[in-house]
Amino acid sequence: MLSKQNNQVDKASIKSFRNDIMALEEAIKQVDGAMIGNAFPLKHTFADGIYVREITIPAGIIMTGKIHKHDHPNFLLKGSVTVITEEGGEQLLVAPCSMISPKHTKRALYTHTECVWTTIHLNPSNITDIDKLEKQIVVETYEELEWTHVKRLGKNLKTKLLRLGKSALRILGKQGTPK
Repeated sequence: MLSKQNNQVDKASIKSFRNDIMALEEAIKQVDGAMIGNAFPLKHTFADGIYVREITIPAGIIMTGKIHKHDHPNFLLKGSVTVITEEGGEQLLVAPCSMISPKHTKRALYTHTECVWTTIHLNPSNITDIDKLEKQIVVETYEELEWTHVKRLGKNLKTKLLRLGKSALRILGKQGTPK
């Protein structure tokens, strides 16, 4: 588990964990015959405003998951798996079990037996194109996640500044222009 100070995960520990998990992902890619990306059977199901993704992972696999932008429910429907995350450290999960995955989570895992893992994501636009949907749900790197966050902050800041400017103009209009 990552070190905690005042009930908060130490930022240096988070950075170290994130570097380690990305290094593991790169090491996996270097292995001859490594299965990269969406290499395992996926089942995609859609309902109004919801996307359900189910993956079947064989026993004996070491892999990393994707970095998710949003909180979402997870269900381990079959199997047992050791999972490592920055939030929970190392955990043995045995089906059936459920959890809420916090946003920005990326997992490293080892499947002890064949596993069936299901995630559920909001899909308010009812997109069925998986590539487009993945762009809304996940990012490939932590740098991309940070850039997405910066862009969102910039948009929010611009909106706030515009509101502040309009408020200032209303106040000035009521009180007259300062001399």
